[in-house]
Amino acid sequence: MNRNGQWWDDAVVYQIYPRSFQDSDGDGIGDLAGIESRLDHLVWLGVDALWLSPIYPSPLADMGYDVADHCAVAPELGDLYGFDRLVASAHERGLRVLLDFVPSHTSIEHRWFREHPEYYVWADEPPNNWVAAFGGPAWTLDEATGRYYLHSFYPEQPDLDWRVPEVREAMGDVIRFWAGRGVDGFRVDAVQQLMKDANLRDDPLATTPFLLPLGDEYGRLDHVHSEAGPEIHVALEAMREAAGDALLIGEIYRPTRDLGPYLEHLDLAFAFELLHAPFEAKRLAEVVREGAAQARVAWALSNHDFPRLATRFGSGRAALAATLLMTLPGPTFIYQGDEIGMVDGPGAHPPFDRAGRDPYRHPMQWEPEPRGGFTTGDPWLSLTDPERVSVARQRGDRASLLELYRRLIARRRELSGPVDAQADGGAGGSEGRRCGCRPRRRFVPQRGPPRESARRSGRTPARTTPRQPPRDS
Repeated sequence: MNRNGQWWDDAVVYQIYPRSFQDSDGDGIGDLAGIESRLDHLVWLGVDALWLSPIYPSPLADMGYDVADHCAVAPELGDLYGFDRLVASAHERGLRVLLDFVPSHTSIEHRWFREHPEYYVWADEPPNNWVAAFGGPAWTLDEATGRYYLHSFYPEQPDLDWRVPEVREAMGDVIRFWAGRGVDGFRVDAVQQLMKDANLRDDPLATTPFLLPLGDEYGRLDHVHSEAGPEIHVALEAMREAAGDALLIGEIYRPTRDLGPYLEHLDLAFAFELLHAPFEAKRLAEVVREGAAQARVAWALSNHDFPRLATRFGSGRAALAATLLMTLPGPTFIYQGDEIGMVDGPGAHPPFDRAGRDPYRHPMQWEPEPRGGFTTGDPWLSLTDPERVSVARQRGDRASLLELYRRLIARRRELSGPVDAQADGGAGGSEGRRCGCRPRRRFVPQRGPPRESARRSGRTPARTTPRQPPRDS
């Protein structure tokens, strides 16, 4: 894989949780048109790309990660026409667009589950002791067939069997469909769940703690058979072939030291140790050194699944944490609202998200008024504290966190040199020094034949496809 001079090498990517970014029609739910209306905020901030958490039709058993149709847009968020407008508007502003790609499972309401049961993993009886990531057994009885299906997450999310060639082709068609609409890359969800032990053997009891946080029930087992099967390369090769030169960044919930085999096919992988590290100089220095040595990791300090940066570290440390994040080598990700210091909210009662993640997903706070400029209606999830924290209140105030983020992003263009992670010097390396940074070129959308850059770089181009949903999507 040619790794010279890729656009993402030192990119800043802004994560958008679509339901909570901007509502355009007053129904209280963020949507694609709302995102388009706020693109100038991202340009002003100076980021290179935006990543959209899932936008697909979904019964919302896992708040969008239970996909019912991989080649459509959830009606409450918009439609394909609106998506095309968003991509075009982003590209006109020099912003690239990444989508969340959810390959390990579908919604149980996806038509494949009935029309193509061979795409999934089945057994006549539960064959092993595997447990689901959210707790409970990983096998559920399907009343219609009398057989048990595997689900690594909720029972409403049956696992796809990537050993089946038709699955690899169908999911490759999904990647080609969105790449054909101008998507520049994909954040690949739950990569470690793509391949399991072919013999479905029991997981042994864990004898040492896992290096990343796990639920109590899930953490009791050492997931040597239910995750990260040795044939993972079969699935990743299929994705790479379909994606061509588009960015593939893996969400691989494994320690950084285990990422090597995945990076044979993916461009990047998140370093989750940083997201979970305490704000202690020695531990942060260890995490940064390990990630810098791997050289192809992406950094984030919060996202839609875990407590916000300002909640974890305290609002008083948010500026220091931002400085750390923006001076690390390689691509960094900002979760919407972190640039203004948003904290976790109260969530909803009863909750929308069964795993308790509502507090991290409260709407973006644009204006210092009760609805925060997010909606003219009743927000699907309440605003947290817009009168105190908002974009409008901080923009133009040089002492604000928002203006600091903007300056730090601009300064990244100038940073170079070896990483300097000192355990006795605060939160991280010295400003002005980090690994392998170059001035970033402004993105200009291609007007010529698709995937021309792949031919220049030596990467395999994706097959071009019509802009209609592929058969069996």
